Amino acid sequence: MSAPAAVRVPRGAYTNLILAALGFLLTAWAWGLISPLSAYYKSHLGLSSVQQSVLVAVPVLVGSLGRIPVGALTDVLGARRMLPAIAFLTIIPVLLLTVARDSYPAMLAVGFLLGIGGTPFAAAIPHGNGWFPPTKRGMALGVIGMGMGGTAIAALLTKPMREIGPNAQFYLCAVVLAVYAVVAWLVLRDPPGRTVPGEPFSHRFTEAARQPMTWPLSALYAVTFGGYVSFAVYLVTYLQSQYGLEQGDASLKAAGFTLVAVLFRPPGGWLSDRVGAAKVLSVCLAVLAVMAAWQAFAPPLYPWATFTFLVMAAMLGAGAGAVFSLLAQVMPGPKVGAVTGIVGAVGGLGGFVPPLVMGAVYGATGSYTIGLLLLALVALGALAYAWSQRNRRPAVDASPASPLPKTR
Repeated sequence: MSAPAAVRVPRGAYTNLILAALGFLLTAWAWGLISPLSAYYKSHLGLSSVQQSVLVAVPVLVGSLGRIPVGALTDVLGARRMLPAIAFLTIIPVLLLTVARDSYPAMLAVGFLLGIGGTPFAAAIPHGNGWFPPTKRGMALGVIGMGMGGTAIAALLTKPMREIGPNAQFYLCAVVLAVYAVVAWLVLRDPPGRTVPGEPFSHRFTEAARQPMTWPLSALYAVTFGGYVSFAVYLVTYLQSQYGLEQGDASLKAAGFTLVAVLFRPPGGWLSDRVGAAKVLSVCLAVLAVMAAWQAFAPPLYPWATFTFLVMAAMLGAGAGAVFSLLAQVMPGPKVGAVTGIVGAVGGLGGFVPPLVMGAVYGATGSYTIGLLLLALVALGALAYAWSQRNRRPAVDASPASPLPKTR
């Protein structure tokens, strides 16, 4: 008789969920501002392929590592304070982009600060979780995870906004972030019953790091989510170098890749609950390996390469959802939050390395073949491990009474 009360959603939950997801979406827009313009900066500043890759990768690195302290601060201060604060802080590097374009060191410094835009994931996830009962948390995490689509906004707006002016998108992004920060500060509320952890962050982090599945899961997420991030930030450069596309066309195709990956993430988690996360992840990694190996030989852009990248996007998105579903199955309940922070950070770091490798490979050989074959080999290695986990028994109770989300 008490079941309906157990799944009742508190008043204001959906408003807070939408605002949290919107915050991540808008800061991810800022986070992705450099990538669609990387070819312009390469030409304007006379950069090598490696320097161009470093410029694109720096925000990814900072945004990934920054999720760990942001998650710790969110535990103490709450997302009600953290999300508006991060939005306000992200305005600073966005505006600095308007004056830094003539100096490579200045652009690296701005890229470092722009990494702030990648950190709100660590604040939005616990906020969404706190507002929803266990049977609704999968939906909440799926909505928030789609905030990574903000990088597609940057790609889509690059060409039309530059027709208005070279800094038009930067100014627009800054204004939108400011409006969001004010609205979020006025409207966001902490989840009912939110408590400040009694243990210091260092203790919680150490205990999470000692869990035997933490680092294997982190590696799997580095392949799936990291693969998505690396393509999101480097695909424009790849398409321009490999197929000679203009910036606007390349940005549009990169945005399509991002949108497909974002849309397939929730189905990946949903399907994992029904047939098994390790099995779903194994299929995703197997298809990814085949597509990466095929793309290594640079098939014609229409239709083969276009089809290949869209399939890769779907597999990376669904695979990222499957990793978090697997995490929920194999981690003890009290450790899930802290482990998620580590896995999310390492997953983002997985997006830092491939652009550097691709840039170095292209600079040395004039081809991306080796880089894409390396991706295929990494996917096969991850596949072997994921398949070995297909019969692993859950470590915790996943019933509605459990504090664990059943998906993601």
